[in-house]
Amino acid sequence: MSITIRPYDEADAHDIAELYNRHRDNPNPVVGGITGDELRRELAERDTGTFLVAVDDGRVVGTFGLFHNTGRRSARAGELIADMFFVAPAYRNGVITGRLFTEAVEWMVRSGCLVLRLTVNPANTVAFRLYRRVGCVSVGQTVPGEDGNVELHNYIPLILRSVFHDLGPEVKAALGGLNSFATVTESRDDELRSDVRVVDGVRTVDYCLAVGEFRLTASVDVDRGAVRQARITGPDGDSRELRVAEPPYRIRAHRRPEPHRFTSGALTVEVDGDEGTVRVLGDGHHGPLFVSTWPSCRADRPAGWREGEPRDLRFAPVPGGVRITERCGDDEITGTVTLDEGALCQEFAFTRRPGRLFQTVGLRQGTLALDGEQPVPLGLGLGVRDASEVVAAARVLPAGSAPAWTGAEWTVRMPVTAPARLIHSGLLERGLEPGPDGTARLRTEFHRRTAAAAGATPAVRPLDGARRVQLDATAAGVTSWKEGTAKVLRSPHPRVRAFGNNPRWSAGLWVTAEPARHSRATGLGWGVRSTGDWEPKQPFGLYEPQQGIAWELDAPDDTAAPVRVVVSSPAGGEGEEAVLWLTPNTGRRTTLAVDSAGTRWELDSGDFRQIWASAAAVRLADGSWLTCRPEHPAGDTEIVLRTTPSGLLVGCAAPAGGEAAWRLTVGDGPGV
Repeated sequence: MSITIRPYDEADAHDIAELYNRHRDNPNPVVGGITGDELRRELAERDTGTFLVAVDDGRVVGTFGLFHNTGRRSARAGELIADMFFVAPAYRNGVITGRLFTEAVEWMVRSGCLVLRLTVNPANTVAFRLYRRVGCVSVGQTVPGEDGNVELHNYIPLILRSVFHDLGPEVKAALGGLNSFATVTESRDDELRSDVRVVDGVRTVDYCLAVGEFRLTASVDVDRGAVRQARITGPDGDSRELRVAEPPYRIRAHRRPEPHRFTSGALTVEVDGDEGTVRVLGDGHHGPLFVSTWPSCRADRPAGWREGEPRDLRFAPVPGGVRITERCGDDEITGTVTLDEGALCQEFAFTRRPGRLFQTVGLRQGTLALDGEQPVPLGLGLGVRDASEVVAAARVLPAGSAPAWTGAEWTVRMPVTAPARLIHSGLLERGLEPGPDGTARLRTEFHRRTAAAAGATPAVRPLDGARRVQLDATAAGVTSWKEGTAKVLRSPHPRVRAFGNNPRWSAGLWVTAEPARHSRATGLGWGVRSTGDWEPKQPFGLYEPQQGIAWELDAPDDTAAPVRVVVSSPAGGEGEEAVLWLTPNTGRRTTLAVDSAGTRWELDSGDFRQIWASAAAVRLADGSWLTCRPEHPAGDTEIVLRTTPSGLLVGCAAPAGGEAAWRLTVGDGPGV
């Protein structure tokens, strides 16, 4: 076996696509696979810094990419985002992983991009521990969001570049002999917690690097992307302060101004004053109905649908809206956003074609109708395959089409005047095609609907036998629930295992605080319980004093009565959620019945990744059904169902602050 690490060549695209398609555990999966042409286009659209391939006897067996944007996110100045890091299973116990990572970081140091960002599934303990071992730290969200990943940063290239000029010849010689960062950085644990310390009001992370017989300690200002101070200690114990060079770039700080806001009827538009993102809010809808990113004056620096970067934008009011201008050198883009009689109009004039923009329809329940096709329920993997990992594999919507999203109270319609790409059922990528007058125009229409009356709840016969529910504070939840002979929940208790993207699964029913389900940055999380101790709460419940969350369970002996769970939580930050989680005891694939915006759908769990509902029923392994519904149905209480290789995960979400009650019933049919 002779492994070569080299830069990507376009001739490799087919082999790389085949490598990804052969292995379902690749980090960029798209149902049905991708083609070599789609991979080439993806690498071009991401503004690739470098893309490395590992080759064994002419076969591609591993990849590692560094990008300025990934669709989801856009790197700040001096940063690169690592993605498409994949090694074929037969090669994972060798040196390929370390060599790919180390060569990519060496390229970063040479290029002047000094901070590495990456995302990882924390339930993939092998990958998570590897990244921690090579110096990756957590500076933001420490638990997985809707995408299932947490983000880590690596500042070692920044530290080395910032102090290299002041290192003695012996230390520089020791640096030249390094072949892996795993031998450099002091080991970090694999807990899901922030590595940030606040020092004198500055958010910092600390590093201790072993460079031969020398020890280099450094403190990094994570918001400014710069080293604050550094010290080198020799083998004799003598140490000295190092002179720190400023990085060769400047990071623009978030100013977080109030958004520019205007209203027409039941709609309100908010335009972010830092990055130009447009949000449309509608009466009666929880979260934004629609989000559109700013395309950017620089085509290679578009905002991602999860995150953008602060920009130098100028705002001026116009009738019914606002005008936004961004200048980059000699290039300029002007966007005018107006709202009139239910129509959002976005007009763009530019000196040079700007970057792409992403538009997200915020309806979680309802249907998507594409021209000439039957409406399909909204959800990830339903009707439209989820190409969010490889945007270039998205479905093309031709000019002249008019997709429409219909929920309980709103319909969103989007006439497409130039080809667009549907990344999944609620996310589009748009380019800006100028018309005859040089202006590109986008239009989105919002129509208020009369909410459909709720249908009658189907009669379901309860199961015979006794009800037995066991709650354990050490597992932070219910570890066993049986209705007669039917096992309702799955739980690994007394062990702790991974479930989907949750590395701390220990109960079959539990409660957590999560980011908002409509959060642009994260979306709803995965039920990773806090490391705080849960205390028993009478008569049958738990309380977590660190977060102030409490919940009580009422499980009458009569199985004809529902099990009732009341969740109490303090008012958290803007848009936080209190979520009741369940892992039903189902087969590998099962049938579900859901009420999505007043329409009943019956689905196979193998046909989607995520769907939202106002009520849901799940067929258990013995053929009985578990039905979940809020005690007081409202637009801000919803149920999410996610299919994972570990099984089905159900989350019952309500805004934090106050109480939310949920009814759980088990019977011989679906109660939806």
